[in-house]
Amino acid sequence: MQKNAPNSCMFEKKAVSLCPILNIHTMQKRNLSFAQLFNLSFGFFGVQIAYALQSANISRIFATLGADPHTLSFFWILPPLMGMIVQPLVGKYSDRTWTRLGRRKPYLLVGALIAVAVMLLLPNAGNFTFAQSAFLGLNAAMWFGVFSLMFLDTSINIAMQPFKMMVGDMVNEEQKGTAYAIQSALCNAGSLAGYLFPIFFTWIGIANTAPEGVIPDSVKWSFYIGAAILVLCCLYTFATVKELNPQEYAEFHGVDLSKKEEKKEEKGFIQLLKEAPSAFWTVGLVQFFCWAAFMYMWTYSIGAIAVNCFGWDEASTAALEYQSAGDWVGVVFAVQAIGSLLWAMVLPFLEKHTGNKGAYAISLIVGAIGFISIWFVTNQYVLFLSYALIGAAWAAMLALPFTIVTNAIKGGNMGYYLGLFNCTICIPQIIAALCGRSLLIYVCAHVQAGMLVVAGVLLLLGAAAVFLIKEKE
Repeated sequence: MQKNAPNSCMFEKKAVSLCPILNIHTMQKRNLSFAQLFNLSFGFFGVQIAYALQSANISRIFATLGADPHTLSFFWILPPLMGMIVQPLVGKYSDRTWTRLGRRKPYLLVGALIAVAVMLLLPNAGNFTFAQSAFLGLNAAMWFGVFSLMFLDTSINIAMQPFKMMVGDMVNEEQKGTAYAIQSALCNAGSLAGYLFPIFFTWIGIANTAPEGVIPDSVKWSFYIGAAILVLCCLYTFATVKELNPQEYAEFHGVDLSKKEEKKEEKGFIQLLKEAPSAFWTVGLVQFFCWAAFMYMWTYSIGAIAVNCFGWDEASTAALEYQSAGDWVGVVFAVQAIGSLLWAMVLPFLEKHTGNKGAYAISLIVGAIGFISIWFVTNQYVLFLSYALIGAAWAAMLALPFTIVTNAIKGGNMGYYLGLFNCTICIPQIIAALCGRSLLIYVCAHVQAGMLVVAGVLLLLGAAAVFLIKEKE
């Protein structure tokens, strides 16, 4: 552990004016400026570009490499599985990390650098020369893609988690809503950029079709530019944010970080789950329905839109109809991000008049209407309305859960708890991915648009579960 600095703003009056967090005379947690709150989360913009590129293009990439549409959901098991493994570990060990570079920032930097490397490799899976023998039904290019996806999502999770934790570490309860709202806005802005990259590169003349089994250049360049932005944004946050040292952190959170007390704080995840506040579990139930719904959106939007709006007959993923639908998925996902930004402005009004629960439930119901409406849409432009409505649910999912949970958590295990809370995002996606093939065949009769109706039903169940949430008074 880093030695306590003798000139800490916590204990020296002459340094009080330099401390952005605490007021030594009143022992109150000071508010941060907008710039400080912005810097805490700016790197999230770049991370979200990478996440958006993954979300909008993974089904497209694996279908292009030769995957059966009925098995696409299985490829989506890897991202949440890696998140469920990695984020609790990042939380646990960063809780115990005190270095000259910071507490959470070293993990941010390592995750970003690994993500950049993988983003340069993944879209080239179809270009490498492999023996085309299949193992477990996957050709060599698909296996390369599987392992690249695994490392990409691992690195994104390593880079993403520190931003949530730094807000929990450094922002007081009064400003947490604002801090996570800024993070939500940057998240949506990053999503907007990532989703639009493929169609933008197609528009400027880069090919969006390629030989069978090869990823189009428009997708490749989207990943290359996204990688560059990711590393620049993370370096900006790394350079502009100064994390609290152990003394400051202990005073800010009212905890004792002496070695004796630190050992008491080192609990296994089972013990932490037993001691978790009720908000952790009740919000987690809502999360289950919400994230399962969005898993089906990411997995099946391209197939649904290709059939409903572009006349694709599933004959070839190299066909212009399919690749054009792939570009259009990026557009409607961008519309969803815009809808989320606009709905985020409505949320405070809803919270004022209906409370957090009312605002949460209304948002999920609006999103459910958006999902179900896709079944009836055959015009690609009408989809803008459907996905804008879906954005309402996304806005609530980004803004409310972490605010409720972090306000309910006390002690020195903030990062570990947030990592464990991420399992309420990952587990439903894994279950949804495992069930996707059976639902598509037996419930939706092979019609991919039917899976988006299933997503709408899941959001309605989530809206009902909202009223079980028990917030901290």
